[in-house]
Amino acid sequence: MTSKFRKTAMACGILADALKARFGEALLKLETHEHKGGAANETLYRDLWVEVAPETFRPFIEALFEYDFVNFHVISGDDTGDDVELNYHLSLFQRTRGGRVGITLTVRVPKAALSLPSIFDVLPGSEYSEREVREMFGVDFDGLPNKTLVFLPEDWDEEIKPWRRDATGPTPEHVRELS
Repeated sequence: MTSKFRKTAMACGILADALKARFGEALLKLETHEHKGGAANETLYRDLWVEVAPETFRPFIEALFEYDFVNFHVISGDDTGDDVELNYHLSLFQRTRGGRVGITLTVRVPKAALSLPSIFDVLPGSEYSEREVREMFGVDFDGLPNKTLVFLPEDWDEEIKPWRRDATGPTPEHVRELS
């Protein structure tokens, strides 16, 4: 393993240990995933996959800034039945430790209380992802200043959430043929 990859692996391990020490049992899951490649099938980089409860979400995001510059990529999501599962894809550049560390932060938002703090004030690049999740899944982001629709037409019935698999999802009359 080259020194660059060793540094990334070390940075990932140091970060994982620091997060475990700080959040303890508030971390519902913390896993390290290795990504291998090349002819020698070497570990090229590692990512952390973390899951937290909604009440730990904002403190966790804020804590990441203490380790290094946080880069927001996108939010992906899924309707899992009783919850909307959101996956925040982030990375830390780890300038002082060498290499990039990817982080996938999962938070399950109960459908009975579809609200989560916005991270727009600390990561402005999250605005469009939060707006998209709001219009497609119905999750309200407290503190998000602009909650207008991004992808759906202005006259869309906002009670209908296109990515939901329950009664709030679209019915056949909401879908039209594009032929």
